[in-house]
Amino acid sequence: MRTGFWFLVVGGSAAAVHMAVFILASPYLWPEVANAAGFCVAFVVSFAGHRFLSFSDADTDLWQSFRRFAATALAGFAANELMFIALLRGVDLPDWLALLFALVFASAQTFLLSRFWAFRRKA
Repeated sequence: MRTGFWFLVVGGSAAAVHMAVFILASPYLWPEVANAAGFCVAFVVSFAGHRFLSFSDADTDLWQSFRRFAATALAGFAANELMFIALLRGVDLPDWLALLFALVFASAQTFLLSRFWAFRRKA
């Protein structure tokens, strides 16, 4: 229960940061690049929050968690970017709405990989 609560708080915060960076960068960059910029900034928020709040009882050291979470986050971003492009270019949704759907879609994958691999719990 505690993990789920903090995952939602941290994930929501990271998603808000991602969206804010995207909105600030999108007038100057292609939407796909603005999405990547948002991901890069939100990654820092996400890792710190998940490591020290969501999965504070992890049985992995900081460096191992970082490497695993980076792989997890990159997989989540790949799913996010593919869905974002499909919704933006294929369905012609507004960029902010396409990003919102893509962020929600990728969050489930990120939770599962984080919970059971990147920040594996102590037995």
